[in-house]
Amino acid sequence: MTKIIGLTGGIGSGKTTVARYIAQKGIPVYVSDSEAKKIAELPETVSEIIQFFGKEILNTEGQIDRKKLGNIVFNDSEKLEKLNQIIHPKVKQHFSDWLQEHKEQPFVVKEVAILFETGGHKDCDYVILVTAPTELRVERTMARDGLTRQQVLDRIQNQMPDEDKAKMSDFVIQNIELQDTLKKIDNIFLKIRKS
Repeated sequence: MTKIIGLTGGIGSGKTTVARYIAQKGIPVYVSDSEAKKIAELPETVSEIIQFFGKEILNTEGQIDRKKLGNIVFNDSEKLEKLNQIIHPKVKQHFSDWLQEHKEQPFVVKEVAILFETGGHKDCDYVILVTAPTELRVERTMARDGLTRQQVLDRIQNQMPDEDKAKMSDFVIQNIELQDTLKKIDNIFLKIRKS
């Protein structure tokens, strides 16, 4: 039976970097955010999103303008919840199919930004939480996404606090120095292999 290791962390924590490192070690990694983006672009998903949010979220080419949609959902938790209700069941099904393709593996990693918020941690055998000081998260996200300081802080505010996530995690990594973080990851996988 393939063990599922959940990998999560708030915006700017560095969980994507950690996921890439794990994948380089030959462990299959399912990156929920990028799969969700692909699923969100499928015609049937697009029509569901437009049905709820209206045509004002479209760009001039008639595609969903991710920035417009982001500004709506990151400032309104009910609308964010609605978007999640459209996308998450589809991602869950897609992950199930992916897991079938990797059922020969001793374990796989499922990288999800909102693992606890969606209850996805209940389907994991272990959960690794990647954290970082707020200031560092803000700097990283501003540099990566070209957002303002306030936009990043708003998104952090919209996510479950790390303290709450840590209580439900099996492993917590404070990601400040990359080399240090990668060593911690290696140690975690040694522990998981032995268990």
